[in-house]
Amino acid sequence: MEPRTQSLPRTQAQPSPPPGEPPHPRVHRHAGFTSRFLPGEREISVYVPPGYSDDASRQYPLLILQDGQNLFDPATSFIPGRTWRVAENADDAVAAAEAEPLVIAGVANAGERRIAEYTPTRDMKLGGGEAGRYALLVTRELLPFLRARYRLLSGPEHTGIGGSSLGGLVSLWMGLAHPEIFGRLAVMSPSVWWNHRYILAYLKDAAPALHRRPRIWLDVGDQEGRRTLTDADMLHARLRNYGWRDGVDLHFETIAGGKHDEDSWAERVRPMLRFLFPSQTGEADRNEVAGIAR
Repeated sequence: MEPRTQSLPRTQAQPSPPPGEPPHPRVHRHAGFTSRFLPGEREISVYVPPGYSDDASRQYPLLILQDGQNLFDPATSFIPGRTWRVAENADDAVAAAEAEPLVIAGVANAGERRIAEYTPTRDMKLGGGEAGRYALLVTRELLPFLRARYRLLSGPEHTGIGGSSLGGLVSLWMGLAHPEIFGRLAVMSPSVWWNHRYILAYLKDAAPALHRRPRIWLDVGDQEGRRTLTDADMLHARLRNYGWRDGVDLHFETIAGGKHDEDSWAERVRPMLRFLFPSQTGEADRNEVAGIAR
C-alpha cells in the first residue's frame, strides 16, 4: 500500500520580522498594476535571487504566487507581522543548493474581490467565478510585464504558479487550463471544497488531454479540519489515478501541526522550492552520493 504522505527534509523557519523592519533588499515593488480584464489596481512584488545583478546574461525560472500581500512584507500581511518569508526561505534554499536561483513574483489579491478572482466557477450562494478573467490578467498582462523587466527563462518547465487556500485552488486550475505556460504548481491547503468540489470534475476532464503533466507540490496541515484533510487526500488520489507519480512529478504531504495560516505556509516554502525547482548542483551531488552508496 502506498504511504498516505511523503516527507522532505525541512528546517525550522525563522519568525517573520516585525512591521517596520527594513524590506528585503532584493524585493522590488511595482505599485499600481492595472488590467483591462479586471478592475482596480494591485501591487506586484518581485524577489530576485542572490547574484542576480552579477551576470547580465543569466536568465532565471519564474514562480508566480497569489496573495502577494502575505509573502514578503510584515506590514501588508493579512495578519500584521506574519508572512510566508518567501525571500528569506528562497535565499536559504539557494544557499544550501537545494533549489535553483529563481525569480518569485507575488501578486496582491484584490481584497473584497479575492473570492471572485480566485474561483473558476460561480457558486449559487458565494458567487465567484472570475478566475478565467484573472488568468487572462496573469498570462496576457503580468507575464509580459515581468518578462520586459526581468531576465526570465521561457517555457513551462521554467514557469510556475502557486498559492494557498483559494490561491491554491486557482493556481491548480490555471495550471491545468494552461499547461503550455505553467509546468510547476504549488498547491498549498487548496480549497477543493469550492462549488461542490468542482476542481475534481475539472481535473477529470483536463487530465486526459494533457500532453505534459505539470509537476505538483500538494500539501495540507493536519490541524486544518477534517474536510480539508479529506479533500486533499481525495485530490491526491485523483492525481495518482490520472497518471501523476509520487516522488516523480507529484509530492503530497500532510504537515504535522500544520494550520491554515501564514506561519504554517512559511514552513512549507523551502521544501516546496526544493521539489518544484530543484538545484541541478544539489541533484548531481545527491545522485553521486546515491551511486557511492550502491
